[in-house]
Amino acid sequence: MKNIAIGLAAACLVLAGTAHANEKLLQASGCTACHSVDKKLVGPGYKDVAAKYRGNKGAEADLIRKVKAGSKGVWGDIPMPPNAHVKDEDIKTLVRWVLSLK
Repeated sequence: MKNIAIGLAAACLVLAGTAHANEKLLQASGCTACHSVDKKLVGPGYKDVAAKYRGNKGAEADLIRKVKAGSKGVWGDIPMPPNAHVKDEDIKTLVRWVLSLK
């Protein structure tokens, strides 16, 4: 039982560190200029994105493409510009993090 508690505590620390690192990556990539975690700014909040795509098996690939190339019309008339300056592996990390939000 003690080992289980230690394992859960360690997992929580790792997940908390991952969330913090991904939020820093969001800021460094310029995403937070238009998006926040839980409310609409220029674009939708990340939790709204996660809810919209929950259960969609193609969501990760679709969002990676949209983040990289830009998108318009899914959330309104304001386009999301392309993010070609962000590394592909960083986009994948960020999309996975966004889709994990509840």
